Amino acid sequence: MDSTASTPQSTPTPTIPLDVTDQQNSALLEDTLNLLNDGAPKKGDKHGLAEIDRWEEVLRASERPGLAKIIQELSTLREQLNASDTDPHELAETLATLGAETNKVADETSDNYSAPLNQLGKLLIKVSNVLSR
Repeated sequence: MDSTASTPQSTPTPTIPLDVTDQQNSALLEDTLNLLNDGAPKKGDKHGLAEIDRWEEVLRASERPGLAKIIQELSTLREQLNASDTDPHELAETLATLGAETNKVADETSDNYSAPLNQLGKLLIKVSNVLSR
């Protein structure tokens, strides 16, 4: 029997790209949650910038729709963190937008990432509230 017969494919399309494993995604989420649970990273802390780079790479590799706004906000966040004259309120606004967009993705996710993404969204908003004071 020819294995290339035109039977419908029963395997659902993966929601993450094949080159990024569940374990890698989970590790990235955990690392970011740990980073933010320690409070807002200091301006000179390169660990926060490394996390932004990691997220951008994973999100760009993802075939999931609706991530363009998050990727754009991550790029804005990197620029703000690298600039010496960034207003804390501008930074807070970017983090709040990232938090809201992350919560939208969490609400649309039906896999094991929903709860940690929701937690990440809440943490981003919490950090933005601290910065806006």
